[in-house]
Amino acid sequence: MQGNGLMSSFSDMKDPRIERTKRHLMNDILFISIAAVLSGVESWDEMELYGKNKQHWLSTILELPNGIPSHDTFNRFFAALDPDEFESRFLKWVASLVDITSGETIHIDGKTMRGSRKQGCKSATHIVSAWADQNELILGQIKVEDKSNEITAIPLLLDSLLIKGSTVTIDAMGCQKSIARQIVKKQADYVLSVKDNQPELLEEIVDSFRMLPINDYYEEVDYGHGRIENRKCSIITDLSLMFCSNKWAGLKSVVKIERERIFKATGKVEKDINYYISTLRKAPIIGKSARKHWGIENKVHWVLDVAFGEDLSRKRDRNAAQNFSSLNRIAINLLKKNNLKVGIKSRRKICGWDNEFLLKTLKN
Repeated sequence: MQGNGLMSSFSDMKDPRIERTKRHLMNDILFISIAAVLSGVESWDEMELYGKNKQHWLSTILELPNGIPSHDTFNRFFAALDPDEFESRFLKWVASLVDITSGETIHIDGKTMRGSRKQGCKSATHIVSAWADQNELILGQIKVEDKSNEITAIPLLLDSLLIKGSTVTIDAMGCQKSIARQIVKKQADYVLSVKDNQPELLEEIVDSFRMLPINDYYEEVDYGHGRIENRKCSIITDLSLMFCSNKWAGLKSVVKIERERIFKATGKVEKDINYYISTLRKAPIIGKSARKHWGIENKVHWVLDVAFGEDLSRKRDRNAAQNFSSLNRIAINLLKKNNLKVGIKSRRKICGWDNEFLLKTLKN
């Protein structure tokens, strides 16, 4: 265990417990927690059961001076653990796994953990994550009190990431002048969705497509998932009608993406149009980057809900929900690095069945 890159990233983390209550080593708690989540565990009670069922094997790699921690111990530890401290070690570990290179696309989006809403309280824990598409890794995350605070959270998340040479995509909530300026300052490109929260900008983009010629165009057709989807990406690099263009750092083009979906079973047709601004000038690159933004929905948010049961989680004690979310994201990164030709849920089951496979996954 000493040579494990994951565990070494967390070894110098500050223990939140007072000295007289430390019956279990912090590294033992962390190792069991990560191994348990990799193996399909979704609650503190299950974490204790996992530890007790695996105690003989765990005792060969951990010290376990007082046996397996109770579910209350796991809960108290992660409820007290500073989530910023935990997240900083998460970032340190991810940085050792991934080298952001030119052409990487980084998608930033938020997810609400609905089960974390306390009784009588309208707000639930909302996590903003960054997903590297080519590396298939969660680069980092940050908690906000509700979705409206993504505007303040995104700059903090960007500040913690190495994004030079990449293209950053963000939905309309993140279409802010300060965020565009920050991305450019970090020597990255952006593709930002524009909606009604930027009415002046949106109006000028629509007018541009009504009155100016298109400079570049890209189209692709997808026949999968029981439907035919046609996507058309048009860009204009003439910003003469964009009177606010000088307010957006590095702005080089305005973008219109039209989508038409025909459902084979019913013949139903759906159409929509979305607008963007970008520092890029090539329609194929912009169109593919915008489409890949949905990767964070399909490869992260959907996986967290379906394979990890995150939306059903009822962890509400102080920092418990956020820190368990970090455990889930550590597990996704580890499982994505394993090339086994089965889904994430099946990989978790195999981790629970096969100790050697689990150790191999932990060392990815």
